[in-house]
This record gives sequence, C-alpha cells and structure tokens, in this order.
Amino acid sequence: MITRRSTLGLLAAAPLALTARQATAMTDPVFSEGAAIRGADPVAYFTLGVGLIGDSDISADWNGATWHFVTEDHRAAFVADPEAYAPQYGGYCAFAMSRGYIAPTVPEAWTIHEGKLYLNFSLDVRSRWQNDIPGNIAAADDHWPEVLG
Repeated sequence: MITRRSTLGLLAAAPLALTARQATAMTDPVFSEGAAIRGADPVAYFTLGVGLIGDSDISADWNGATWHFVTEDHRAAFVADPEAYAPQYGGYCAFAMSRGYIAPTVPEAWTIHEGKLYLNFSLDVRSRWQNDIPGNIAAADDHWPEVLG
C-alpha cells in the first residue's frame, strides 16, 4: 500500500537518485569539480566550524586532487596531516555511500563526528544521515572504496 508518507519519502530522495550513480569505471578517489570538494577548505570545518570556499592561490595537491584553503596556516596543517582533515569517502556523499553508490556534495552539508569530516549531497540528505550516524558510517565503510570501481 502506498501511503502519503512513503510517497513523500520517495519524492525527497528523488534529487539524490537523479545525480547519484553506481561507479562503472574507476571513479576518482576524491570528489572534485574544479577542485577537491568544490573548492571548500577542509581545515576550516575543524578550525572555524564552517564550510568556506578556499583561495585557488592557496592550494595543495593530494590524493589526485587540488585542495584550496582560506589561509596559508590551513594549507600547512593539511599538508602536514591530510588524512586528519580530508573528508571521509573522498568527499563523496556519506549518506549515498552508506547505500552503496556515489553522489556529489555541497560545502554547507557537513558533519564532524568523532573527529572525522563527512559531507552530504544536500542539507535534507544530511538530516537523513544524522538520524543514524554510526549505522550509516558502518554501512558506508562496507562500500568504500570498492564503490569507486
């Protein structure tokens, strides 16, 4: 039986489903549109508590992508320990990863959980992710990095 609630749930998931995809060939290990994670400074999430777009003149290359930063100090911190700041699952949507596929992310949909950065497709998807962060992480870990192809 289709209920109004199930219909609304399907409609809410539709934008993610339209942009998400199963990886059929080797997908880049870092979500990058011009720059890693759309140019957001990964260190700013930890130090400033906000997703800020970095300066392309303050950049570093790591894991096959160019990362942008808002300050030289952020760049230096990232270069010294990139795995401490880089988002989980290469910056692809953590909720999509928990379901076994990849999707892009936006800088404003983020969560730091137990010292790790997780990005999501949208603020609505982030809300769904936050309903069961430990369960979603466990499921996503089962798919990463094999989902890249």
